[in-house]
Amino acid sequence: QVQPVESGGGSVQHGESLRLSCIIPGFTRNPCHMDWYRQAAGKQREWVSRINPDGKPNYSDSVKGRFTVSNEQANDTIFLQMNNLKPEDTARYFCAGFYGSFCQDSRWGQGIQVTVSS
Repeated sequence: QVQPVESGGGSVQHGESLRLSCIIPGFTRNPCHMDWYRQAAGKQREWVSRINPDGKPNYSDSVKGRFTVSNEQANDTIFLQMNNLKPEDTARYFCAGFYGSFCQDSRWGQGIQVTVSS
């Protein structure tokens, strides 16, 4: 099975930006959504953003207005542009591709660390 692969993480200062990428062959053209999640140390995994098959995005309240999700079908890649990063954005970020008749199944990447210092 093809597993998504995230890249682009790192350590930045408060207010800086990062762009995460997720290569996920075969999923950018399927009829289901693709999500970004994150998990901070000692906390539960949290949904961050979604890009729907029609290209429309959804965001959690905590990142709305600062993060932008996009889809580049030609390269089987989705992106998460993260601007004005805050220390509370520090987490491991995961992308997930959903599939199946009801989009009930998913494949997850290993995640990538984002650390924001104040």
